[in-house]
Amino acid sequence: MPKSFDPAHASAPPESDIVRAVYEGLTDTDSKTLEVVPAAAVEWKSSNDFKTWTFNLRKDARWSNGEPVRAQDFVRSWKRLAAMGEKISSRGLLQNIVGLNRAAEDSLIIESEELNVFSGQSLNQEELPADNQINSNSNVAAAPPVAAPTIQKPVDAKPIESKLGVEAIDDFTLKVSLVNPDKDFPALVAHPIFRPVFGDGKNYEKLNTDVVTNGAFRIQSVAPDGITLNRAENYWNKESVELERVRFVPTENAEKALQAYRAGEVDAVTNADFKPLALKLLTPYEDFRRTTYSALNFYEFNKKKPPFDDRRVREALTISIERERLTEDDMDGASLPALSFLPSEKTNKKQLVQDTPRAKMLLTESGFPGGANFPVVKLLVNRNNMQQRIARSVAKMWKRNLNVETEIVVKDSAEIAAAWTTDEFSLLRRGAVLATGDETANMLAIFPSQVKLPIETSTKTPEQTVGQDENKIAGSSVTTTEIPKVEGEKQATAVGDDNLMTATSEAVEVILTEEQALNELPAIPLYFATSYSLVKPYIQGFDTNILDAPSLKDVRIDNNWQPKMAKGES
Repeated sequence: MPKSFDPAHASAPPESDIVRAVYEGLTDTDSKTLEVVPAAAVEWKSSNDFKTWTFNLRKDARWSNGEPVRAQDFVRSWKRLAAMGEKISSRGLLQNIVGLNRAAEDSLIIESEELNVFSGQSLNQEELPADNQINSNSNVAAAPPVAAPTIQKPVDAKPIESKLGVEAIDDFTLKVSLVNPDKDFPALVAHPIFRPVFGDGKNYEKLNTDVVTNGAFRIQSVAPDGITLNRAENYWNKESVELERVRFVPTENAEKALQAYRAGEVDAVTNADFKPLALKLLTPYEDFRRTTYSALNFYEFNKKKPPFDDRRVREALTISIERERLTEDDMDGASLPALSFLPSEKTNKKQLVQDTPRAKMLLTESGFPGGANFPVVKLLVNRNNMQQRIARSVAKMWKRNLNVETEIVVKDSAEIAAAWTTDEFSLLRRGAVLATGDETANMLAIFPSQVKLPIETSTKTPEQTVGQDENKIAGSSVTTTEIPKVEGEKQATAVGDDNLMTATSEAVEVILTEEQALNELPAIPLYFATSYSLVKPYIQGFDTNILDAPSLKDVRIDNNWQPKMAKGES
């Protein structure tokens, strides 16, 4: 069951599933093509530098209480996100909006997902919480169960904006100002966190059925056995919504969800932690779907430490890894090799394919022929059996292909976060969930641009949190702990408009595109997660995608569907 109907907490299913159904943002994502489509905004345009965006809202959009959806609703809702600070989910998505980036910068929080739980297989079952549940619906369902602890790292400073970059020009015109240019910004605001709430948004302490919404469905009932949504009567495009009712049904585990599916009690199952044997048995069936999930595991270089300050060295280590062997042998096919940083289908982009001859040549050019005199690579990984197994395999590949030795250093999540914060590592394992179709937002999730620990700060020290690898999540349950203060370091502070940080720091190059990342290679992409679902063949329009975000308003039931007959039957 979801913990809240609040878009501010909709970073993962089941919350994000329901928020997508009952709220509508400025834009939406076509679940089949991943193209951005109009929603509450009918059209939009940008300035030439892609730093200012103007959205024109449709005048027939209504809240479920009949009131019109206005630009001021978005301004108020986004201000609320900033005011909520660390209480919101996916706050890293705010970091490129002027003023809203305060929510991310002041707390120095970076959304960096620890991908130790996959949408079809737990990589370390003993680390899963007891309440790990499956989310399934009687009509439709969608859910990527990827762990979402946070990790934080201060990088070079930029001024904190005191002016909010979200403005209602009039009732139906919204202007948004960005810190960095973003040609894909309309894709970012399709994310559930940017969907507006009615009024002050304080009616979310319980799962209330009377919450005011503006989406294609509205909440009809909440009970221990599930949540029922009905088609919204005030939705501007209700004629195109074919489903009259959707029921989200929680189950205890994947086995119970599969039993309910086989018995015809539910029509779709998602967020299922199927065991490897079950996956092998399900794969041949038409109902079964396996989809690349937009969640990247990677090894980050410390470019400040030689020889990793040499791009040739970084490329040599990157292209000497046999990713297909990692995913098939070490992970039993539960992930897909990452030959780039984003799981898009572009055919013309660079791919980091394994190329041992070139890797040896690059290592020779950088002064280490045959790996001679190359320092031992210290690779930091978290206390997870699968991650340690992968690290050992990578170490063997580097030794076999480049004659490079590796020391695998296993630490808990707080120690890894402290090492990442203070640059006390050579290579470090990280992960990021790429929650939108916005390339800029996704690259900032992998390579965040945040405030560096300042030379001078005010005296207040905020709590800083980092996710625990020892406590993975299902849905949106996140376990955090404090990062210890590093001796000799000044801590960054939360500040108000009248108490701005003063800081001096060298500039840092911000990576905003995948092409930049491929040219610079600040990290080694390893693999993408996968998600699994079961969908009855008479359910049409339930399109799975890399965001695991099918659109319920596009789903229909084919009442004329008949099962295929075997040969000889009549």
